[in-house]
Amino acid sequence: MLEKKTLFSVIYSFVEQLARRGITVLVTLVLAYFLTPDEYGLVAMMALFLTLGQTLMESGFRSALIRKETLTQVDTNTAFFVSLAVAILSVTLLFFCAPVIANFYQKQELTLMIRVSSLSLIFNSLHVVQMAMLSREMQFKLILRANFPAVFISGVSAVLLAYMGFGVWALIAQILITAILTATFLWWQSKWRPSLSFSMVSLREIYSYGYKILLSSILDTFYKNFTVMVIAKVLTAGVAGLYFFADRVRELLVSQLINSIQTVTFPALSSIQNDITRLKNGYQRVMSIMTFLVFPVLITLCALANLIFEALLPPKWLPAVPYLQIMCLTSIAIPLASININIMKVKGRSDWFLYVELCKVLLGLTALFFTYEKGVIAILLGQLASQYIVYFPSVMFANRLVDYPLREQFSDFAPSLFIAMFTGIVVWCLQQYVTFSAWFELLLFGTVSIVMYIALAILFRLTAAKQTLQMFKNAKVKNS
Repeated sequence: MLEKKTLFSVIYSFVEQLARRGITVLVTLVLAYFLTPDEYGLVAMMALFLTLGQTLMESGFRSALIRKETLTQVDTNTAFFVSLAVAILSVTLLFFCAPVIANFYQKQELTLMIRVSSLSLIFNSLHVVQMAMLSREMQFKLILRANFPAVFISGVSAVLLAYMGFGVWALIAQILITAILTATFLWWQSKWRPSLSFSMVSLREIYSYGYKILLSSILDTFYKNFTVMVIAKVLTAGVAGLYFFADRVRELLVSQLINSIQTVTFPALSSIQNDITRLKNGYQRVMSIMTFLVFPVLITLCALANLIFEALLPPKWLPAVPYLQIMCLTSIAIPLASININIMKVKGRSDWFLYVELCKVLLGLTALFFTYEKGVIAILLGQLASQYIVYFPSVMFANRLVDYPLREQFSDFAPSLFIAMFTGIVVWCLQQYVTFSAWFELLLFGTVSIVMYIALAILFRLTAAKQTLQMFKNAKVKNS
């Protein structure tokens, strides 16, 4: 029963992620025809500071509220008012720090951009509890109903503003409109409303778990965005824009799938956190099915990156192709580590989660120190190495909690990885001997990738393929 409910939740969560992230990136592809890499570079320069404000505002409350076995109105009220207060504090700090940030980059236009876009933090704080409650109840269909219209309207608005010549302000408007409409629609879909109660006892209880998630999120945010900041400072805004754009394209097909599965499995498996046998079996299925779905997307995206850019984007973005390809290869390790991190969160070991994030950041900064003067490709290769190394401590901690060692994890994901790699290599080689239009080649080789991967999975009788098919059959039965 839990499996069927989880599958439907994964589907709704995937569509919700597609609305919130995917449509955003699709809009980004359209905006690429009206905006320049330099203008995307300006947004990349703001990304670290806005995302840090967002992370501070959430303060790990969402994960803490989802995991808490008994949740009261006082708990949710406390989380709501603290999130709002932190958001207001973050906006105030960004208002006064904006000129300093602008001087650092020597881009004075950033001052007003940061001050205006930071207002989105206040609106985002208004729906932290609503998102936690709906996720806790696995009501991802309602989240979809809230996020889809918000992202769609903001995306259309951004495209219209860019077409009218507003430049980078089209992206700022998209950020603000998304925040305002998401808060509005989530309040409409959720039954939860705050009341005038607050408890320091509740705050301490939530924070005892949440503050480690917060510190981990701050480290992760710093790790993901610091590289862009260094590229923008050491190289140029245009190069930073290319890097930032490639990362957004990667998120279109990668991050949304990983996030939707992680978002759903966390509350689902939290409900059986005290049954170690069921928990381990659940994570083995998650590992098997997630990698079966994610690996071919990553490797095919890497193999077809040049065709995607030629077919969908103007030539000014072609220098970002090798950036995207290395990012895809780096991302292969992300679902593996994220599953182990999810185990730590479910078992309440947010301290171990923090250690893994700290290890990732230290490795990433070390790699950046040795590569930042050698160009973007060297920086990306350093990220690739550090991301793969950090997988091993995540396995060590997960193994202590549910007895899921590296050997067993490898046996669960290796078949899908090998078949996906073989498919990607074949498709990449075939491109060297075909000279049709980019659109036709993209359609042709995209189809070949899908058919070949599925055929090989059936031929070699992959357990992951059988598990995925069985889950969808169960969903069909439930839906009928």
